[in-house]
Amino acid sequence: MSLPQYNFSQEEHSDFEPVKKNNPSLWTMTKHFLLFVITFLCVTFVGIFWVGHTANVESYWEMWPQGALFAALLLAFLGTHEFGHYFAAVYHNVKVTLPYFIPIPLGIGTMGAVIKIEEKIRDTKKLFDIGVAGPVAGFVVSMIILIYGFATLPDASFVENFAGHEEVIAHVQETGAFPDEAPEPQSEEAATILIGDTILFSFLASFFDNVPPMYEMYHYPFLFAGWLGLFFTALNLTPVGQLDGGHILYSLIGYKKHQTVARISFGFITALGGIEAIPFLFLSIEEWFPGYGYSSLIFWAAALLFLLRKGFYREHKWIAPIWAISIISSIAYLYFWVGSFSQSGSLIWVVWSFFLVYLVKIEHPPVIYEQPLSPGRRRLGWISMVIFLLCISPTPIYFVN
Repeated sequence: MSLPQYNFSQEEHSDFEPVKKNNPSLWTMTKHFLLFVITFLCVTFVGIFWVGHTANVESYWEMWPQGALFAALLLAFLGTHEFGHYFAAVYHNVKVTLPYFIPIPLGIGTMGAVIKIEEKIRDTKKLFDIGVAGPVAGFVVSMIILIYGFATLPDASFVENFAGHEEVIAHVQETGAFPDEAPEPQSEEAATILIGDTILFSFLASFFDNVPPMYEMYHYPFLFAGWLGLFFTALNLTPVGQLDGGHILYSLIGYKKHQTVARISFGFITALGGIEAIPFLFLSIEEWFPGYGYSSLIFWAAALLFLLRKGFYREHKWIAPIWAISIISSIAYLYFWVGSFSQSGSLIWVVWSFFLVYLVKIEHPPVIYEQPLSPGRRRLGWISMVIFLLCISPTPIYFVN
């Protein structure tokens, strides 16, 4: 992900030779490297809880190799993505920082990585190249990780490496295969974690044997890291604001058309947010005020209205239809596809919706020189939009209580 900063700098020397703007000092490179190391340690630490072989171990330290493998795979994707942006910016002589890796000892151990573009990109050719380089490079790495993971899958008995999976292990030992349905949690406080499928992940999985179900997939470091790579690629390719997808689509169709598509795309993201928010509110309200769970619809409708008013600058000709379609779509998905409002999600799309409105913005600011892209760039741009659709998941992580 690239974060632009609008500082203008001198373009040329007095002899008309371009200034080389990207020459980081040793101290700068050291700071970024140390941040990478801290992120690697955080991802390793947290990764153990996802992929660590918890059965028959005597200490936490015995599982560090599995956590370190997961960290290496995930950061290979993140690093490739960000350096794709970086080297494209260097090629076009646009001032840019080295990637900032963001450690956090929760979740998957990182909040990703970003670069800062430290001057305004003035034409759509440079905007496109810098925007598309990251997700395309990261996508290739994710595909390599996934295909290798699928091609080297162990048989179903691999689940015996993980404690707390007694019901699944018993079924595997009896039948040689995983249960079709996720097992019931062993206590009322526990929950079974399910990773949401995507079109591309499912397509790739169809060519291989011994593919674990999505409720066990996160124990496989190559599969989980590859899936995360696809999902983060989809997030960055969201065709909104100054995300990579926003840069790409703006370069393809121009300011006015992008404004329309970005608003419709944001409505789609809020519908995904509703799929998560409504069950979360439903379960929370039912716990404290039994019988009033359906008031969750009112709370989400109010929150969504607030969000759209902020994101669309109170343009009611856009707010009203997007608000209605988003709510109806969320309810229809939960009622007809899921069958209830009691499947708790991770709120990823809710957080993403607020992130887009408050930090990224929905619309892309105009570029000074809108140039037509070459046929090769246009093909690559539309392919990246297809990748967005293939890698997105309506329910990335959800829980069965």
